[in-house]
Amino acid sequence: MNIKQQDNRFVLFLYNLQEYGFLLRDLFKSFRYIYRNLRLCLDEMYRIGSQSFPLVALSGLFIGIILSLEVGYRFEVFGAKTMVGRTVSLGIIRELGPVITGVLLASRTGAKNASEIGGMVLSEQVDALKAFGSNPIEKLVLPKVVASVVMFLPLTLISDFIGIVGGMVVANFSLGVDTSIFWKAAVYGLQMKDLFVGFTKPIFFGFFIATISCYFGLKTFGGTTGLGRSVINSVVVTSIVILIIDFIFTKVVWEIM
Repeated sequence: MNIKQQDNRFVLFLYNLQEYGFLLRDLFKSFRYIYRNLRLCLDEMYRIGSQSFPLVALSGLFIGIILSLEVGYRFEVFGAKTMVGRTVSLGIIRELGPVITGVLLASRTGAKNASEIGGMVLSEQVDALKAFGSNPIEKLVLPKVVASVVMFLPLTLISDFIGIVGGMVVANFSLGVDTSIFWKAAVYGLQMKDLFVGFTKPIFFGFFIATISCYFGLKTFGGTTGLGRSVINSVVVTSIVILIIDFIFTKVVWEIM
């Protein structure tokens, strides 16, 4: 890649960042009209919440099982199997639960948002909304953002709970750890900042997944090929943003608290 191509990519990145900033500005302005779009918000909550539940529950279950087996066999060598509960609860609530759930929902919800809005752009439905005096940000983006911010935390909590229960079952049957000992270590090993970090991440994940995916949907061009490109870019960028936010919370917020 020559210098000119690098400059063009950097300029394109700055342009997309600027346009994304404009989208956020218009979105925050439209929040005062949320009462006019409550029905749309509830419909999006149903699609995100109920339809994502099996995926979130299954991923949480296997996260707990694998984590319990991995740390259990290591601790068994040192005679510290009673620490399995604490390690599983900390690992799931603080890191694995929010991040894995966020990446899965970025693939599912983010791709859905980008494809739906991108298809409306290509079929000129967005232009029709503008022609009739409706704001596409208010009608299309706002309900998806509100639904994501509201529903991502409960979905993460479900994933955390099922993961810890799965880890408890495996620890009991495979490692011989009593369930009462497991739960005692899991509960008393948590601190307030663990819960704060683990429960705040999904809110930020939900906001950025929804806004970024909607942005790529609105910027779709080039027919079906362009629609596929927008969906792929949405999933890739939101996954990277999730990892960046996770690092910020793990490093900065953790040290501040």
